[in-house]
Amino acid sequence: MEQVSHPRSAPYTHKLDPTLERHFKGHKNAITSVDFNPDLKQLVSASLDTYVMIWNLKPQSRAYRFVGHKEAVTSVHFSPSGNLVASASQDRTVRLWIPSIKGESTVFRTHTASVRSVNFSSDSQKLVTGSDDKTIKVWSVHRQRFLFSLTQHTNWVRCAKFSPDGRLIVSCSDDRTVKIWDAANKLCINTFADYGGFANFVDFNPTGTCVASAGSDNTTQIWDIRTNKLLQHYQVHSGAVNTLTFHPSGNYLITASNDGTLKILDLLEGRLIYTLHGHEGPVLSVAFSRSGEHFVSGGNDAQVLLWKTNFDAFNYKDVLENHRKRTNPDPPPHLTDIRPRSAHMHTARNPSIERGTSRISRYFAEPRDVKSNKNLQFPSTSEMSSIPSRLEQGEEIESQPVTFPLEEQTGVQSLVASTLEHIVEQLDVLTQTVSLLEHRLTLTEDKLKECLKNQQKTILQIRQAD
Repeated sequence: MEQVSHPRSAPYTHKLDPTLERHFKGHKNAITSVDFNPDLKQLVSASLDTYVMIWNLKPQSRAYRFVGHKEAVTSVHFSPSGNLVASASQDRTVRLWIPSIKGESTVFRTHTASVRSVNFSSDSQKLVTGSDDKTIKVWSVHRQRFLFSLTQHTNWVRCAKFSPDGRLIVSCSDDRTVKIWDAANKLCINTFADYGGFANFVDFNPTGTCVASAGSDNTTQIWDIRTNKLLQHYQVHSGAVNTLTFHPSGNYLITASNDGTLKILDLLEGRLIYTLHGHEGPVLSVAFSRSGEHFVSGGNDAQVLLWKTNFDAFNYKDVLENHRKRTNPDPPPHLTDIRPRSAHMHTARNPSIERGTSRISRYFAEPRDVKSNKNLQFPSTSEMSSIPSRLEQGEEIESQPVTFPLEEQTGVQSLVASTLEHIVEQLDVLTQTVSLLEHRLTLTEDKLKECLKNQQKTILQIRQAD
């Protein structure tokens, strides 16, 4: 039964609020990791109960339970092709599974301690793993063999991820550092130190220009790896942040914490927009689907929850229409329509939506526990994108009150609406232009690297000839 409650306000349900769609039960212990099949037909989950489970999203479809690991499974990931599932375990092994009823798997053994993290490259050809043996290892999926190790961390490696283009690797460790690695040259090219605590999880944003870390000190941080600067710092949880996931658009981030909540952050606005209560106890895992329409979470309560995103379904035409309604109010009432004795209440709304055991709180003002450094800004692309995002969120634009004669209001309002629509269109063009320039810059960098390599080869040949 769905229950809706709204403190200090009339009943109200926003169609763009995230909603809980389904829950899956089958594990016997905490859920440590979750992921979507790219075809959106399956989910995979890992648990301390030593099992990997594949959940089919079609109604009345059976789940598959894969047995093979001897100890807790710490991480799972679907290959981008959707043909394989990789799992990591405290039994020091990595397994590759075929996500079918047979549950066949191949075992990789090289780590000498618990393996905490596993991740496919975007072309599905490589795996990267992080372990308590303080190393990061890269594997060939096709050849099913170990390739090389990265060994500069001085404590347990909690997470390692490929960048979207596969050229970089990001890792975090109990040594309180986040490191960026060049996968081709096998070198650490940058280190971010966090003196407040260690990071439990790290990942690249969809464009590969930023990395986000989930901190044991209750914080979430986002770094620009091009300028090596901290872009945003959030402290919205009251417990350690265990993991995080970027929306495919790069505009939203979901964090999961020991405080039992999921937090949804609007990165363009730099603020918390939702708090989700669905699990009993710590939330240990969360992942967006490839399309961004759904996300899945897993917790210490052994439940896997499937959510519908909704809040990313903004449309510029709808935004402009809503703005027209705000700037073009209803005509003043006739004297005969005014009833002085009837109450006309104006109260602020702060809705709280309860769905079974799940409660969602929506914040319309920036929460006090969001700490965003005003001096630290996103790159230019995000800065330009932030204005339509503010309109998309339905944010009221404050202005000084101006009084016009009644006959002039219609013309002014249509002019404002037309101007806003033109601004949004121009921002779209600018955003596309900047994205194209960034792509060309990347191509230029690649060509420059190739020229430098050729130059080095030529110099080496000349020296050998001499």
